[in-house]
Amino acid sequence: MLEKKDHQYETAVLVGLITQHQDEEKLTEYLDELEFLAFTAGATVDKRFTQKLSQPDSKTFVGSGKAEEIKNYVKENEIGTVIFDDELSPSQLKNLEKEMEVKILDRTNLILDIFAQRAQTSYARTQVELAQYQYLLPRLTRMWTHLERQKGGIGMRGPGETEIETDRRIIRDRITLLKDKLKTIDKQMATQRNNRGKVVRVALVGYTNVGKSTLMNALSKSEVFAENKLFATLDTTVRKVVIGNLPFLLTDTVGFIRKLPTQLVESFKSTLDEVREADLLVHVVDISHESFEDHIDSVNQILQEIEAHQKPMVMVFNKIDAFAYEKKEEDDLTPATKKNVSLEEWKKTWMAKSKFPTVFISALTKENFPEMKKMIYDEVHKIHISRFPYNDFLFEYYDDEEK
Repeated sequence: MLEKKDHQYETAVLVGLITQHQDEEKLTEYLDELEFLAFTAGATVDKRFTQKLSQPDSKTFVGSGKAEEIKNYVKENEIGTVIFDDELSPSQLKNLEKEMEVKILDRTNLILDIFAQRAQTSYARTQVELAQYQYLLPRLTRMWTHLERQKGGIGMRGPGETEIETDRRIIRDRITLLKDKLKTIDKQMATQRNNRGKVVRVALVGYTNVGKSTLMNALSKSEVFAENKLFATLDTTVRKVVIGNLPFLLTDTVGFIRKLPTQLVESFKSTLDEVREADLLVHVVDISHESFEDHIDSVNQILQEIEAHQKPMVMVFNKIDAFAYEKKEEDDLTPATKKNVSLEEWKKTWMAKSKFPTVFISALTKENFPEMKKMIYDEVHKIHISRFPYNDFLFEYYDDEEK
């Protein structure tokens, strides 16, 4: 596996584009998220650079003039890393490294680095390593030293084979090995899922850092790692939960994110299988985040990609304890923004017309918890009696914390 670095906080600058598909407001949101990603990875952001182009420049992403401006800034201020908000092509990466002579990262590389830091189990580390190698294979550049000095065996090295060609072959071999390893683990996990029998399975889904693990801890009374950083949870956690006297299995899954690297979607197939094979989804949303509607769209898009969008769902709007809004003065004639909408006003919008049961809670303070638990109980109960209609009389809802 690629060596996991012991991250000291390093200084970085961010770079993003305003295009016909991404206005200045949207870019600011993406760069805010990119800065949080950089912080999670172990970097502090010194400055942001933006450029307006109809489409990314094929050579330097931002154009030669802006690239020169960034180069001069990082040189004068001794910045070690430049992070781009979109995935760079192999040629763009090579040109930028040559031009700026500092570490160049794109959004995908940054997310992969965070995943490498966060992976705890052998399975998660294998998935991340596969995604890293798939990303790196087309991007081997002059900065790469030979991956393996000795490649034994007669006929293994062709005459005149360059180091970079050998490196490519080593990476391809490693990718094949990792895929085989994951297939074996996938079979084992599929067997584990089958062995869980007919117990109703519920999966927590949502954007990264919306409070899924905190909610998991509160519902299962267990200690799943939870932190205010992106991708705190990589490894799927399954706990048995009982509401009233109705048992079900609750799964905490990896958080989704906008522009999720395709390599990760492929590598984390088994993690996503937990979502695909769940009977009920609990979609957790951070209502205090100004872009929560975009987050919902991103999660729904990924659910559609993995064919899990038709499942029964409960919408849980979390972090109402952190929700804040700016009330407009009566004589303020400027157009209202999302910041001027109160929580009560939000509840009367499209949320009131949602086809899914919807509840507003705080996983931290447990506000409105009984209401949420009753909703989950009702949905689990429907699924349970469709499987076991003869033992419905055994179950009756009560709040176990109040009893």
